[in-house]
Amino acid sequence: MAEKEGNGEDGAVAEIEKKIIEAFEVFDHECNKTVDVREIGSIVRSLGCFPTEAELHELLAKVEEEEPTGYIHLEKFLPVMTKVLLDRSYQPIPEDVLLHAFEALDERKCGYITKEELVKYLTKEGEPFTQEEMEDMLSTALDPETNTVRYRDYISMMIVDET
Repeated sequence: MAEKEGNGEDGAVAEIEKKIIEAFEVFDHECNKTVDVREIGSIVRSLGCFPTEAELHELLAKVEEEEPTGYIHLEKFLPVMTKVLLDRSYQPIPEDVLLHAFEALDERKCGYITKEELVKYLTKEGEPFTQEEMEDMLSTALDPETNTVRYRDYISMMIVDET
């Protein structure tokens, strides 16, 4: 019976490793088990983890070669990311906290933020978004007809289902 319990745990680790490898391979354009270091944030987020920029830099320090090449190898990334997922590190921000943050930005209390306001807040304040991050967010969040972000709808789209 003890053997089965061990296999269950091994199976869970194998399942996590499979998810990591699949996510990594999406960005492995050369099919050589390496990805551009700039893709790591996207890979980590695609796995349901949401590190801050500082946490992402700490993660990169663990997986980069001693002489950084600009590429990350799967063999170094896999064990580090497996531990991150097993430890449930970098959990997403709770829905109510996100809602409160958007409401604080919505000075008119109308349920939406204009594209211009959002761009200003996210590129000029706090930990600024890059141009690419801003474009990615707007492509998902922005209502093209009204040029606004209805933040309750956007939050519903972003929430990670924990089940």
